[in-house]
Amino acid sequence: MSTKTKNGKRVFLQNEDCPIRNVVSQVGDKWSMLILFSLVEGPDRFNSLKTRIEGISQRMLTQTLRDLERDGYVNRTVYPEVPVKVEYKLTSLGEGLAKSLWKLVSWANAHHDEIRNARREYDRDNG
Repeated sequence: MSTKTKNGKRVFLQNEDCPIRNVVSQVGDKWSMLILFSLVEGPDRFNSLKTRIEGISQRMLTQTLRDLERDGYVNRTVYPEVPVKVEYKLTSLGEGLAKSLWKLVSWANAHHDEIRNARREYDRDNG
């Protein structure tokens, strides 16, 4: 993740070996956590996810699901029916990630008002 310099402070490398850049930035995007938390409740279909995650476009939902599948957090299952049924489900890796992220989400929920107030004060003083 990083190496220490002579003064004892970490240096964050800009390469594939940095988990912050390589892993955390992916799940910290605008939509990934919302999709992960939607799938915590169990497998779901594309259109159901789209209606449950307000504001996400079809294109962005498709791309984010592909990214989550590529990283091993989500499984996509196609059922040979007419019309074709496609279902998304968290993998065990995705479940572990969602559990880990829950602390961050709980913290954000507990401090949301405080953060919004700090932003308003900053904007008022610096706007």
